Amino acid sequence: MGVREAIIVPKKVKVSELVQQFQLEILAGEDGLRRGITVDDLYRPGLEVAGYFNHHPIERVQILGKTELAFLDTLDSAERRGRMEKLCDDATPCIIITRGQEVPQELLDESDRKQLPLLRSQIATTHLISRITNFLENRLAPTATIHGVLVDIYGIGMLITGSSGIGKSETALELVKRGHRLIADDAVEIRQMSDGQLVGSAPELIRHLLEIRGLGIINAMTLFGAGAVRTAKRISVVIKLENWQQEKQYDRLGLDEETTRIIDTDVPLVTVPVRPGRNLAVIIEVAAMNFRLKRMGYNAALQFTNKLTETIAEDMDDYE
Repeated sequence: MGVREAIIVPKKVKVSELVQQFQLEILAGEDGLRRGITVDDLYRPGLEVAGYFNHHPIERVQILGKTELAFLDTLDSAERRGRMEKLCDDATPCIIITRGQEVPQELLDESDRKQLPLLRSQIATTHLISRITNFLENRLAPTATIHGVLVDIYGIGMLITGSSGIGKSETALELVKRGHRLIADDAVEIRQMSDGQLVGSAPELIRHLLEIRGLGIINAMTLFGAGAVRTAKRISVVIKLENWQQEKQYDRLGLDEETTRIIDTDVPLVTVPVRPGRNLAVIIEVAAMNFRLKRMGYNAALQFTNKLTETIAEDMDDYE
């Protein structure tokens, strides 16, 4: 089963944003700064400068380091111009020169002709690739907005979902009073990172705010201090609150491990029935502690069933 979500199509990152973020020097092709970057992978066109363009990933940001430029210096002007004409493709977002190196005139001319941004950085090639990759992964990650509450409980990101009015915000308020940290209330923006991890945060407009029916909107940071909130958290467990249904059979041992899919990642799901007298904050708090124990290799429900099976087996042996 899947959590109700609204998928947001990832936006392109403009080359101008990359220039501003990493303070890149614009050498040529300034009119192409509106080009969009759609993938977070970068590429060093070593084979391409040597003349092999059969599998050239033109949609990636191209990085020219010391090795590539040193090889270009060994070519005559006509060969360099031919290689640069192929390298400067209309579908390529931009080309970045690292280590503040000098640029061949043929590359400058071709970049200006095709309005392909040619940029330069003083940072070493490996460090620049790492920093740009991290930036693009965050900006281009698939996202979804989910109706729910995200709370950090003992270091575990717990996403609380359920129908409107079931008590999600009130439960979050009680958890914050018990010393835990609020990430988002009502709307949780979720990004799926390249390794499949889900990171949740709050929209800027409602960050640190809680809506309590009958009380109105409160600011958790103002009331409880900076230690009561955080900006983002990895989602480890989904808690689904639902009205108690008398005819429904609920798991009483905890052996049934359900999951729910958010974007393309399966997340453990715990369904908690709601009825008067149940302390939801304590139940969710214990669910977080129990999840930590399972990650450490201890499963109380499994241990109980194993002991029960052993006891029944011993009783059968005594009966025989």
